[in-house]
Amino acid sequence: MVLSGTSWGKLARMRLAFVLLMLVLAAACQRAAEGALDRLHPCQIAEGPPDAWCGTHRVFENREAASGRTIALKIVVAPALRRAPNPDPLFVFEGGPGGGAATLAAQRIPMFRRFQTDRDIVLIDQRGTGESNPLDCARSDSDEEDLRQIDDYPVERFRTCLAALDADASRYTTAVAADDVDEVRRYLGYGPINLWGGSYGTRAALVYLKRHEDAVRSVVLDGVAPPDMRLPLYMARDGQRALDRLIEACEKDGSGCATSYPALRRTVAQVWSQLASRPTVSVRHPRTGKPLSIAVSQRLVASIVFQALYTPEVAALLPQLLTDASRGDFQGLLALASSADLPKGAMSEGLFLSVVCSEDMPRISADDIARETSGRFIGTVMFDTRMKPCEFWPKGVVDDEFYTPTASARPTLIFSGEDDPATPPSWGEHVAGSLPNSRHVIVPGAGHITLMRGCVQDMVAAFLDRPDPAAIDPSCVGALKRPPFFTSYTGPGPRP
Repeated sequence: MVLSGTSWGKLARMRLAFVLLMLVLAAACQRAAEGALDRLHPCQIAEGPPDAWCGTHRVFENREAASGRTIALKIVVAPALRRAPNPDPLFVFEGGPGGGAATLAAQRIPMFRRFQTDRDIVLIDQRGTGESNPLDCARSDSDEEDLRQIDDYPVERFRTCLAALDADASRYTTAVAADDVDEVRRYLGYGPINLWGGSYGTRAALVYLKRHEDAVRSVVLDGVAPPDMRLPLYMARDGQRALDRLIEACEKDGSGCATSYPALRRTVAQVWSQLASRPTVSVRHPRTGKPLSIAVSQRLVASIVFQALYTPEVAALLPQLLTDASRGDFQGLLALASSADLPKGAMSEGLFLSVVCSEDMPRISADDIARETSGRFIGTVMFDTRMKPCEFWPKGVVDDEFYTPTASARPTLIFSGEDDPATPPSWGEHVAGSLPNSRHVIVPGAGHITLMRGCVQDMVAAFLDRPDPAAIDPSCVGALKRPPFFTSYTGPGPRP
């Protein structure tokens, strides 16, 4: 059979189309083989959200020796929703220290769903947290119900816990964890990545940026706690600032808070004065409802108030709760002590100690503590309680370079809550000083972590699409403000 010129042309085109199809399929198969999801599997119910992918990657506990015990790092990836997503994922650096991002995936992925349309969201349990060989010194169920544990801190529980750990607790510092993350990045086959860090996660992200700058496309920091912050030295100062701002806001709220609590500043001072004698009060346990007699101290109430200031909606209750306390009714305040909603195992107290006892406490003197806590309502609470195990907890090696500001031209977007009691805007300004390609946005009315406030997600989405801080318009946060105060237990009163 002899083919005409037209037939030869059709055949050639068919062959060319077939070859192109094979090349496309081959490229697709090659990309799939190199994709992150090929290293993972659909999450089972006990592992993570059903629409995510789960897995582990083993690293050496002693990264320097590259031998000995290994740690399986838990990974959860929420894959991008588009068929042809952007290749640069968003890595989430969890707070704490002690939070496990992968273990908290069910809570965290909804926060980042807006960005999942175009790119993968990657969550890793930092070594020592969640299910990554956790330094788990969790309280027993009976301890959970004992409100006195906040005041009479169980130091010996940590000594017992340390002896039982299958870990060298000195190997769980931030710099080592940053190198773990980069190993996971390479294991999953990602090129340059975007970083989001919140609270302590901003320290982890900054350390990662310093150690692995070539692997970073952009950075978002929310509630900045840099390596040179010296946790928890400035919490008394910054917490007092947040409480003073709350009182001032109430005083200016003429038709609401100020009318209901006309002498709030004096009332708060009265509470601290009354607590000096550690009065014993009768309440009902906020979880069990059982009658309870408990000695209420300044340290106990200060811890509760400080934690309440993290969240503006909770802080809006403080004028009512502190007024009740001044009259001897501590039921409401003690209820806040039992209001944590994190799942069991989500926070590792041992990892908290491995980080802070190694990186912060060695740089804090007795004179520093006296200077920064004097006259502040928190006082020496943190040093009297959570920092006490540092007296015996193993300390990792931290070089001087760790504390130098991270200097990088990588595009960085920084957020600070205006009323944050732990990482106020001054820390955002401090970090921005060494990041020339950055923008610092202060979010009015926001406490600790601003991502879910107003238009913040819009700014983050725009920044991830086009990582140019100068192109971000922060004016949309101008309309945000503190939530209205509760003027009774039925809700807020009228606003002017």
